[in-house]
Order: sequence, then structure tokens, then C-alpha cells
Amino acid sequence: MIIETDRLILRPFTESDAADVLEYLREPAVNCFASMKLNSLDEARAEMNKRCSEMEYYFAITLKDTGKVIGEIEAYPESDDPTDGNNRQQDTFSPCWMLNNDYQGKGYAYEAARAFFDYLFKDKGARRIYAYTEDYNTASRHLCEKLGMRCEGLFLEFISFVNDPDGTPHYENTYQYAILKKEWLGNQL
Repeated sequence: MIIETDRLILRPFTESDAADVLEYLREPAVNCFASMKLNSLDEARAEMNKRCSEMEYYFAITLKDTGKVIGEIEAYPESDDPTDGNNRQQDTFSPCWMLNNDYQGKGYAYEAARAFFDYLFKDKGARRIYAYTEDYNTASRHLCEKLGMRCEGLFLEFISFVNDPDGTPHYENTYQYAILKKEWLGNQL
């Protein structure tokens, strides 16, 4: 699957994307991506080999004019009732997006996320899309709001991705944003 916008192409990852991905995963910008940190080109190549099979819900964000990978966006379907096994419809998605710091502030994240949300709602049967973002990640919070998502709450000391210098977990305050299909389609009119 390939998703095209005015300036971007969202496409599955390839092995040749390793160097571009290493650029932004060498030092992830926010703690929630700390576990994805890559230390070498060899690690990046191994990661690309894993990602090559993800063709439906995990996309490289590439510049249309150069093909450079500047980020990624992904989401997988979740059950609307996780306690009911596989008998429930999987129509809820929680996307994750990340952009190379050198390409932030240019509207690329919005352009990619808008196209991805369209894809999830119109092609993949999404009923609801929600996102978590740490309270200090103002760019991601702004993106959620620009996409028409409403803030559904702030979870205090919700989750820990890293430890403090003394080894204790560093718990982060996390906002949850969401939008329903009917709201998304209503905003498109």
C-alpha cells in the first residue's frame, strides 16, 4: 500500500531505508521512543529487515521529491472490547508518529497524519482513533488538536519509558486525544 500527498509518499519500509531511519532513531526525541533507539547502521539494517514485512499499517514517511525517509507512522487495529477475545470488531486504532528533528515544523507530520487517518477511516474501517502524548511534547499535542482530535484527559504519572539517574522509573504525565469516524468525516466537509 502506498499513500501519496502533495509533498510526501507513505510507503512500506525497505532495507535501503536504514541510514535515514538511523538519523532519527540514534537519539529519539521523546522518551516514549527510547526503546526504539538504534546505535549503528547494522542495527538499523536489522530493524529494516523486521519492518519490511509490515505493509498494511506501518509506513515510512518519505519526501516525494527525493525519496528520503524523514519519519514513520503506524497503527494496528484493536478490539473495541479487549476482554471479549477475537469475537469483537477491531475498529479502534492508536497511531504513533515520529519525524526526524531536521524536518519538524514544516507541516510534514500533519500532512502524513491526515493522509494516514483518511486511510484508516475510509479504507481500514476505523471507528475511533486515539493517541497518547506526553505533557511536555507540545508539538505532538498541537498536531492532535490540528487533526481535530479532542483531549479526553490527562493521566498523571501514567507510564515510565526511562529511569531517573538514580535508577528509579521516571513516570510521565500523558494526555489522551481521540476522534471518531463521524467527527473526521464531518470535518472533511
